[in-house]
Amino acid sequence: MNFGEKMLKTNKIKLEGVIPATLIAFNEDFEIDEKESRKHIKQCAKTNGISAVTVNGHSSEIHSCNFEEQKRILNFTLEEVGDLVPVINGIYSDGSIEAAKIAKMSHENGASALLCFPPQSLSMGGQLRPEMAIEHFSRIAEVTDLPLICFNYPTSGNLSYPFETLLKLFDKVPTIKAIKDWSNDPMLHEKHIKTFQNLSKPVNVLSTHSSWLMSSLVMGAKGLLSGAGSVIASLQVDLFFAIKNKDLETAQKINEKIYPLVQAFYSPPFLDMHNRMKETLVLLGLMDKAIVRPPLMKLNEKEINNLKIALRLSGI
Repeated sequence: MNFGEKMLKTNKIKLEGVIPATLIAFNEDFEIDEKESRKHIKQCAKTNGISAVTVNGHSSEIHSCNFEEQKRILNFTLEEVGDLVPVINGIYSDGSIEAAKIAKMSHENGASALLCFPPQSLSMGGQLRPEMAIEHFSRIAEVTDLPLICFNYPTSGNLSYPFETLLKLFDKVPTIKAIKDWSNDPMLHEKHIKTFQNLSKPVNVLSTHSSWLMSSLVMGAKGLLSGAGSVIASLQVDLFFAIKNKDLETAQKINEKIYPLVQAFYSPPFLDMHNRMKETLVLLGLMDKAIVRPPLMKLNEKEINNLKIALRLSGI
């Protein structure tokens, strides 16, 4: 892909609709299994109706991947599916300087947009210093004009950006074009949708409330960006368009299929969600093995059996 083609792909991206966040396969020695990862990412990318795919996110176990691995994942994703869909790359770093380095690399290598995670360094009262959030995003925006997605964590945690801080962010960093909203509060989520999507320069709300996705989409979210899409992207597409077309009866039927799986994926402990998604792909014959990097650990047989039951109930 030459630079002109990269720019063409970037210009085409719309931060709306269904955007699966993909998984990464590992070998027994915990090294990246590129062949299996490529196969999985291509399967997601070929889902009819999706808008883009995301790599180097939570579902990619980004916390365990160094800079070179992140670059490798982005590059082989672009080689595999860059001619099919735009690719969004995650920017996950505790420091703003390193975040800008990852953003610059992402731009130069052909990403179409960037999903910006909140740095852990803001977790000890950072919500009281909105200028720090602005500084973090400004450093990213200085090295790229790619559209940015602001990942907002639950209000119950320490990494959420308060409502007023988000408004300041959108004003100071105009390349923020969407928010991946994990507010975990239906009232606040609806406030985000009604406010941000109606600004003079709208910021789309991409829901990541996969365990109550139908409710979220009915509120009017412009799309969704979800790790569950690594398994059920086609069902998410069907649900998104049923709601967009105001076909409640069809949406309810699709939601009945989604419900058992998301209940299994997002049950306690929450950190096992992407571990469960890998095991589900193995059960479906779509991934060779479900290996996660420490400190994550393989699921026990009871957990895997629960996934089998969920698959049966969903009819997949």
